[in-house]
Amino acid sequence: MKEADELLSKGDVVQASEKYYKAAEEAIKILSYKNSVNAVSKVSRIGHWNSKLYFDAVEELENLYHGIRSLWISAWLLHIEGFHEARLSKENIQHLKSDVEKLVELI
Repeated sequence: MKEADELLSKGDVVQASEKYYKAAEEAIKILSYKNSVNAVSKVSRIGHWNSKLYFDAVEELENLYHGIRSLWISAWLLHIEGFHEARLSKENIQHLKSDVEKLVELI
């Protein structure tokens, strides 16, 4: 998160978006392992996380952490619209990063 904040303050919205998203990914992984969600066994079988498994894990975690789905969607928007498509403004990213911060706080 700190690195993303530094990048955003320098105006590098594309890289900041990806760093915020990576923080969200790590939070989902930690929460998934902590709560032994089914996605973890799938990760063990195939050896890595993928987009579908993150979404599967979030669906399971929603039962334990109401509202986590919307926090994850904000992170996903940062990943797709901020990093891949480079369509988000600094203001958009500042708004979405607050959801990533809430997600990270869950761990």
